[in-house]
Amino acid sequence: MSTTLDGRIALPADEAIVLHRSYWQATLHFCRREPLGAVGAVLVLIIAITGLSAELIAPYSPTANDFAAMTEAPSWTHWLGTDQFGRDLLSRIIYGARTALIVGLTSAIVGGFAGLVLGVASAYFGGRLDLVFQRIFDVVMAFPLIIMALAVVAIFGTGVHNVIVAITIPLIPRCARVVRSSALAIREIPYVDAARACGYSHSRIILRHMVPNVMAPFLIMLTAFVGQAILAEASLSYLGLGVQEPTPAWGLMLQGGAEEYASTAPWIAIFPGLAIALTVFGVSLFGDALRDVLDPKLRER
Repeated sequence: MSTTLDGRIALPADEAIVLHRSYWQATLHFCRREPLGAVGAVLVLIIAITGLSAELIAPYSPTANDFAAMTEAPSWTHWLGTDQFGRDLLSRIIYGARTALIVGLTSAIVGGFAGLVLGVASAYFGGRLDLVFQRIFDVVMAFPLIIMALAVVAIFGTGVHNVIVAITIPLIPRCARVVRSSALAIREIPYVDAARACGYSHSRIILRHMVPNVMAPFLIMLTAFVGQAILAEASLSYLGLGVQEPTPAWGLMLQGGAEEYASTAPWIAIFPGLAIALTVFGVSLFGDALRDVLDPKLRER
């Protein structure tokens, strides 16, 4: 092992190869042990790549109208048909994947990390701070996620950014509660007392000793939040309180074709609904597999 000019450690070629192989072995072991989780991860990966490369994949512009081809059935020209405005459904679904991932990932990550910080701080400091946090969490969690999101949207208005805020706020206490329960057990472990006796600061104890030990339940919650956020965004858009036209969004596509064109052009609602179902299904499969791998009670002995 040697160091480079900028002080970084450079691994020998054989050690780098072994490390690379270990990653592949861990991936293969995960696929063999959790085949459904691997299927879910592949589904999520395909949808993510589709959304990121929408400009390269989509055959048409998602906002281009063709009034000569309104409610056209699936054909070689439009593989999934067109909507009531003559817009290509395949292109809108591809671009809608980007909207769903932006809202889902951003809401889950921001809400999850905010809940992580608040949950660990509440468990570590305890006392009145913990009491105040828990009462605030009780109030927020008294409302279902979609009801709280509707209230926030009613205050801040519609649009992608406001939808992210509306979904993030009710996710924070849900993550904080799970993290706090794990952090309470970790706080009583002797090495935390030893760190205090050594004079370490609160931030060092929290970041170096407590946060790494609550990452397993946190990651499991994070994957669950992504699916919940995607469903919440689709629900808000379907109700007309989420993403607005002409931004392509799966829930917004359902709003335009689920009822009025259910009998004459059912593909307008079927394909966006399938996109939502497959995405949430893939995230759920991967989250369940991740729980089985990270939870010590379910881990193979």
